[in-house]
Amino acid sequence: MRLPIRWTSFSVWLYAMLLFCGSANAQQKTQSAAQQMRAYDVSREVSLQGAVVSFEENSSTAPLGPHVVIQTASGQVDVHLGDSRLLKANHLTLAAGDNVRVVGENVTHGTSSQFFARIIQKGNQTLTLRSARGFPLRPASKAGKSEAGVL
Repeated sequence: MRLPIRWTSFSVWLYAMLLFCGSANAQQKTQSAAQQMRAYDVSREVSLQGAVVSFEENSSTAPLGPHVVIQTASGQVDVHLGDSRLLKANHLTLAAGDNVRVVGENVTHGTSSQFFARIIQKGNQTLTLRSARGFPLRPASKAGKSEAGVL
């Protein structure tokens, strides 16, 4: 008589543990899918080409920093360019009407998405703005080493 009670108790306990593990795993997969959209991924990069509509060196809208609005064949796109000090250090100037090519991706930022540029090309000048992991690059330090990081 005791053997069936022990087996029943063990079976209920084992079933509860399996159910708990399954629901925890489902929650973890949901979180990682949402996190993937917030993380920069080189495999999702696209190339935009168009004319500069406006350029703001220090935008007050998030994410802070330089923003350029580009008129593409499919409409206007607001592009975040990383660290403005890097643009200045490499003498990259942008004005309305300039033709540019930008490589980057749309990343979820807050409640909306923002196009983060990793590479920008204007004429013969090409400048890498972000690391492959999406972190804004900083201008070379006085020691001559390039640093990557978030402001």
